Amino acid sequence: MNQTQQAINTLMSQVEQSVIGQAHVVRSLVIGLLTQGHVLLEGLPGTAKTRSVKSLADNLHTSFGRIQFTPDLLPSDVTGTEVYQEQNGKPQLNFQPGPIFNSIVLADEINRAPAKVQAALLEAMAEGTITVGDRTHTLPDLFMVLATQNPVEQEGTYPLPEAQMDRFIMKVSVDYPDDDAELDIIRLVRSEENLDKKSSGNDTILKPDTIQLDPSVVMQARSELSNIDVSEISERYIVALVMATRKPERYAESNLSRWIEVGSSPRASIALDKCARAYAWLQGRDYVEPDDIRAMAHSVLGHRITLSYDALADGITQEQVINELLDHVVIG
Repeated sequence: MNQTQQAINTLMSQVEQSVIGQAHVVRSLVIGLLTQGHVLLEGLPGTAKTRSVKSLADNLHTSFGRIQFTPDLLPSDVTGTEVYQEQNGKPQLNFQPGPIFNSIVLADEINRAPAKVQAALLEAMAEGTITVGDRTHTLPDLFMVLATQNPVEQEGTYPLPEAQMDRFIMKVSVDYPDDDAELDIIRLVRSEENLDKKSSGNDTILKPDTIQLDPSVVMQARSELSNIDVSEISERYIVALVMATRKPERYAESNLSRWIEVGSSPRASIALDKCARAYAWLQGRDYVEPDDIRAMAHSVLGHRITLSYDALADGITQEQVINELLDHVVIG
């Protein structure tokens, strides 16, 4: 394991100290960071979604922006706007950047924003640019959108269209912690309260012995991912998994054809390849194994599948569909 891998693993372990019982969420955030992708976090309130993102930005020593999405939000509240000013007696329009111009952006409760706001965010995620008026502004090189949504309370929401769901490289489910993790959370918050009393005015959630990593470490890690070897067997396995969502009739002995209405787009293949390479890199390997692909299949493919009416009527989840997929698609 080289120095860059050690640094990224240190980043993960430090974030996990602030976010108890959500190791898979922290790993997914880091993989999204390494693959230059965006991550959608879905979970009930109080499951440390916002805390995970804030902790990642703090440990990485980079800019952080939070947008609380509401039904009355305007695109300019996200992107920024041109402000009229007079300079030397001459009228001039100056661009005032919005919160999207940060390296790590938390889009809190993204499904509460109307379509126009979601469209503005879509351009930022897809192109890395923002257009205001007749000018296009470039976002930072280190840029990632981490969006959250509540899976239960859907009143007054605007569900994300399939096109925007596809822009997220992964969708991660954030569950409630178990008994031991819940106990550790209570103790962690109590210790943070004591730290706050000793150092009033410091609102960071980092511990005194925490090392903040330079964002250049992420850039170096990204460059190393291109050197990860993917064998033809692994490539064909990725293709077979994605094609099984589009042509489930190939697996007559499974429930796939009854459960899947619309399969995954080619972005799914690209995302699965990127995430599998990042997963292998985090394990300290320079090659991808089929198990790396299987480990990332749920996060990468689940939100890219549209369930059929029969599946919805039977209460089948996207997780169950991916499990069925992995059970029937053979390697090689």
